Amino acid sequence: MTAGAAEARDGPVLRLDGITKRFGPLLANDGISLALARGEVVALLGENGAGKTTLMNVLFGHYTPDAGTVEVMGRALPHGHPRAAIAAGVGMVHQHFTLADNLTVLDNILIGTVPLLAPRLGRAAARARVEALSRDFGLAVHPDARVGALSVGERQRVEILKALYRDARILILDEPTAVLTPQESEALFATLRRMVADGLSVIFISHKLAEVMAIADRIVVLRQGRVAGEVAARDTDRARLAAMMVGAAVPEARVAPREAGAVLMALEDVTAPAEGGRTGLRGVSLELRAGRITGIAGVSGNGQATLAALVGGLARPAAGRLLLDGRAAGADWSPRAALAAGVARIPEDRHGAGAVGDFTLTENAVLEAYRDPPFSRRGWMDWRRARAFAAGLIADYDVRCPGPEAPMRLLSGGNMQKLILGRALAARPRVILANQPVRGLDVGAIAYVQSRLVAARDGGAAVLLISEDLDEVMGLSDVIHVISAGRLSPAFPRGTMTPAELGLWMAGHGFGEEDADAA
Repeated sequence: MTAGAAEARDGPVLRLDGITKRFGPLLANDGISLALARGEVVALLGENGAGKTTLMNVLFGHYTPDAGTVEVMGRALPHGHPRAAIAAGVGMVHQHFTLADNLTVLDNILIGTVPLLAPRLGRAAARARVEALSRDFGLAVHPDARVGALSVGERQRVEILKALYRDARILILDEPTAVLTPQESEALFATLRRMVADGLSVIFISHKLAEVMAIADRIVVLRQGRVAGEVAARDTDRARLAAMMVGAAVPEARVAPREAGAVLMALEDVTAPAEGGRTGLRGVSLELRAGRITGIAGVSGNGQATLAALVGGLARPAAGRLLLDGRAAGADWSPRAALAAGVARIPEDRHGAGAVGDFTLTENAVLEAYRDPPFSRRGWMDWRRARAFAAGLIADYDVRCPGPEAPMRLLSGGNMQKLILGRALAARPRVILANQPVRGLDVGAIAYVQSRLVAARDGGAAVLLISEDLDEVMGLSDVIHVISAGRLSPAFPRGTMTPAELGLWMAGHGFGEEDADAA
């Protein structure tokens, strides 16, 4: 328990009382009450759709509740006025940063704090204050640095400095470690402990149960729009928290050691150019073997998208070779050629690349096979077979939905991912591209998707797991590569590397001095 948390006798700095919010027939928040003390860290957990985001939007004035009140420092906040929340000392750091890459750190911090036409914007005083905040809280970043040139961890420091510059006394952090290396996460936690000791109060939203227990004083769990439970972090464990979130025990995916089989796909010294904002690849060599999960760890934007595009047929090597069963893929390498070769895709963006929201579940279930038997014969669709196939996926993969003819957009992220997973595995593929397969999913959906990938691996498939969650990569992978600035590390067998050692590779160290500089 932090020193600040012991000062609860001063009264809560934040109180949410009986917050209820409806969206038509959907009851998103149902009488939620929550208090936060000075110098306390409260973690907010819950499944997808549990009501966490809605509750935070009510707090910030983005939504007006149907019932309930919000108080900061004992004073009621007017509903529907975000500026009132900021003026009362509430700040938020979103998972996806809201920074202008072409501006300096100082300019990003000043945006919205002074009129744009104010003479010189008081830059000298502002710079001095930013430097003092940076020094006092260990948020090292140069005020004149262009944000576009900063690392992910440095950008997060800028977001926190923005909140502190606006005199935030309550800080909400939404999935703050999702794109950080282990070293950057540790640095963030050290900063948070320093700020909390100085009296800042924190609401910490995360899916990572281990880090929640490491940083929080108290944990509040939401389920189906209600508070399902509250517990001191020192009095619980990961299994209990997971059970509180979903209402039942959540089994973890178990990966038993096994011998890998033949090389089903390989990249030999492959180089691919950067395209459309994607980082290219530089001399990448990789083997995908039957019965093995090959994990790719790395901070977002280091070449994962290009690697996935190559494996899935959306890109071709500019140099080097892509091999299937030892034979080079031809100039006709494409998504259709990849599907014909037994490559199944679970794409990174399930909304934009994995499904069509206005199509039915049936149409999405056959999206990659509608021109082939048994769904198409002589150019005519067999919708009876297609609907039966979709119904089978819904039953086998526990897709919670109104039925096969419901629009895909009505599904939650977890249920959408289950249907995409079922579609990918239905043809018993030889190679499975699993790109961020559990991103944004709750603990129950995560366990289900991971268990299916392990079962496919045990059935002889080669699985390429690309994930920014280092715990996921280390927990599932038989071998791990780290990708950084388009370069791929050697293969590290399971259990031979610590998170800290992998984090150094993720930061660019280990590739040699030239590559570390490039990273």
